Amino acid sequence: MTNLKNIPASLRRLAIALPVLALLGACGKGAPPPEAPRPVLTQVLGATAGGEAVTYSGEVRSRYETQLAFRIPGKISARLVDAGAVVKAGDVLARLDPADTTLSAASADAQLTLADAEAKRYRDLRAKNFVSQAALDAKESTLKSAQVQANLAHNQSAYTVLKADQAGVVGLVAGEVGQVVGAGQVVFRLARTDTREVAIAIPEMRMPEVRALNDAEITLWTDERAKYKGVLRELSPVADPTTRTFAARVSIVDADPRVLFGMTANVHFRRAGGDARLTVPLTAIFQKDGKPAVWVVGADQALALRAIEVASYGETSAVLGSASGIKAGERIVIAGVHKLTAGEKIKIAAAAANPREKPGETAGEKLAGTQPLASAQ
Repeated sequence: MTNLKNIPASLRRLAIALPVLALLGACGKGAPPPEAPRPVLTQVLGATAGGEAVTYSGEVRSRYETQLAFRIPGKISARLVDAGAVVKAGDVLARLDPADTTLSAASADAQLTLADAEAKRYRDLRAKNFVSQAALDAKESTLKSAQVQANLAHNQSAYTVLKADQAGVVGLVAGEVGQVVGAGQVVFRLARTDTREVAIAIPEMRMPEVRALNDAEITLWTDERAKYKGVLRELSPVADPTTRTFAARVSIVDADPRVLFGMTANVHFRRAGGDARLTVPLTAIFQKDGKPAVWVVGADQALALRAIEVASYGETSAVLGSASGIKAGERIVIAGVHKLTAGEKIKIAAAAANPREKPGETAGEKLAGTQPLASAQ
């Protein structure tokens, strides 16, 4: 055993100081700060009128879209409007080079002048009985034919100017200056602004139920807060040979200036379903032991997982059954549900005004840092 007297005094002092310094260092470390509550997107449950909504996406179109074309062939010498231009009935849209039609009209006028002179001469000769009635009738017939040809030539000259036959918006421009077009070749597409509607496609399996639907609610993809009343106006009886879907048109009853042609719109049909029932977004459903559940936010903003009963699944939401363990007025989490734990306290985040600020990411996914859940079919 080593005698302490044989250890130098400096080493003895160092051996005593090291435990003291370690003890002081341990006492100086404070408790780590609590983790800040995670912001999570939530929603307050509310009862919806009986039945779930069936949603289809489509494009805003006009009920009356006119294909405008020149009635004669020629070379475009002027195009006076661009796509998106608002025009009135009678406005000039484009012109053809009038050189050929001008020459044709001049030739027809010359033939008419000659035929008129010949007819007058034969009338005088017939009055003096120098020619037969048959000869005069031939000249009168030639005069009438020349008159018709002159009128036709002048009409052809007028056809070099393409005008709008009604007020509307130019939705398509298919001709440019210098382009040679044929008679009837589409140059413009003109859409009336007072008959906006949404063109949608109905899958084969949904045709029986869609036939029984009429009223709908229409929302814009750019602003889901803008809602409009819709009426199913047209449903094609024949499926598209390529997509195997049935074309349908839903009229927008109360359209305003926010509804622009070409916009993407969602059409929500409400299935008939009796009493009011709760609906939750598909992204709010969490699977626990193979059974659906939702995260309920308590008064202290702590999370609790509660089992639910799903009566049916829709395109973007699920209708809850009567045996579900939640009721209207409770707040649930609607995004990032598989990143949460029971008892965790969260910070309630308000939904963004435009949840599509970043392609492929919703506001809830941005907050919770999650990927969207697969929609149940």
